[in-house]
Amino acid sequence: MFLVGLTGGIASGKSSVSSMLRELGCPIIDADVVARKVVEPDTPAYSRIVHHFGPEILLENGEIDRQKLGHLIFASVEKRKLLNSITHSEIQKEMLKEILFYFIRGYRYVVLDVPLLFETRRLTKFLNHTVVVYW
Repeated sequence: MFLVGLTGGIASGKSSVSSMLRELGCPIIDADVVARKVVEPDTPAYSRIVHHFGPEILLENGEIDRQKLGHLIFASVEKRKLLNSITHSEIQKEMLKEILFYFIRGYRYVVLDVPLLFETRRLTKFLNHTVVVYW
């Protein structure tokens, strides 16, 4: 299977490139979508986040209040590192599961849309090529 990493900064046009590739029939695995999925209630990451950051980061419906959590992690390097240590491995595992899903379905290539591809360096070892969108 041929894996391509798609990355770029905020407002670089990465989402536009991703949409174009999707319209051409290319499967896209979006790290932002996966990141939201792995912190849904009843997931291991959700439980660990609530354990470490407390129930005050939850909305009334039990979901994580991303704005409250964001305020906490941007105010503290240690808390940001803790959150990253909880979520990054779960995101990588889920993305690898999705790659396997496409492989089993017979796809020859998949694009991984990962904003922090180089910063996290978790998925680069699996990629055949990387596309950086720059505006």
